Amino acid sequence: MPSIHSQVVFITGGAHGIGAEVARRLHAQGAKLVLTDLDKAQLEKFADELGGDRVLTVAADVRDLDAMQAAADAAVERFGRIDTVVANAGIASYGSVLGVDPEAFRRVIDVDLVGVFHTVRATLPAVIERRGHVLVVSSMAAFAPLAGMASYDAAKAGVEHFANALRQEVEYQGVTVGIAHMAWIDTALVRDSKADLATFQETLAKLPWPLNKTTSVDKCVDAFVKGIEERRARVYCPGWVGLFRWIKPLLNLRVIESAITKDVPDLLPRMDAEVAALGRSTSAYNESIEK
Repeated sequence: MPSIHSQVVFITGGAHGIGAEVARRLHAQGAKLVLTDLDKAQLEKFADELGGDRVLTVAADVRDLDAMQAAADAAVERFGRIDTVVANAGIASYGSVLGVDPEAFRRVIDVDLVGVFHTVRATLPAVIERRGHVLVVSSMAAFAPLAGMASYDAAKAGVEHFANALRQEVEYQGVTVGIAHMAWIDTALVRDSKADLATFQETLAKLPWPLNKTTSVDKCVDAFVKGIEERRARVYCPGWVGLFRWIKPLLNLRVIESAITKDVPDLLPRMDAEVAALGRSTSAYNESIEK
């Protein structure tokens, strides 16, 4: 596969956050970009900011396989190929299993897990042809779940296993598959959760160091780009997140689980009360783009 400066990179969730900043970095290095997002206005604005003829934008919902297939087809028609795919689009919901809006829970699974399948399904033939690379964005939540975030935890754990199975399926065809696991990154997802829920801020504050630390988007982008350049099977940000992959069985021990969940009886009912008062189980931004 060619070096980054001559690659065609397909990124979902490409108008905001980590997806946009990875796109910005890759564009600066000479890559051609295919950016998809549900937010058409921001997608077009970002493309204008990048400028030039090396950016193709397609407003598409990762929950819609036909839309993702159309985006993949447009990428091949425009640039002739797809070398790397970054399955990045993701959202989160608020509240306990009993408190969360069931529709919000289902939406997280559809975007964060089914959306990854749709992205890979649509682009994989082109990637196989190029013996390319797929980077699936999971989370530390795949290793270390947190009360009040069951939908996100479940989706990211599912994505982890999906990517591992995909690697087994395509390795013999010369395709490499990476999985990205991040802790708290300073994105809109984290900022909106803090702004909406005081209990979310309390939960973070009560986590032991370094689990309570937030990492900059720039550092996350550094890890992603290096992972793409080197076709890494694992991308961690910060690096200590990788430790949780190895100690995951220990996290299920009752003594450790009890230490992690000791504040749940206080925090979780208050979180559900905050969610009920908000009248929504996700961020205002996610609600707005659904309408």
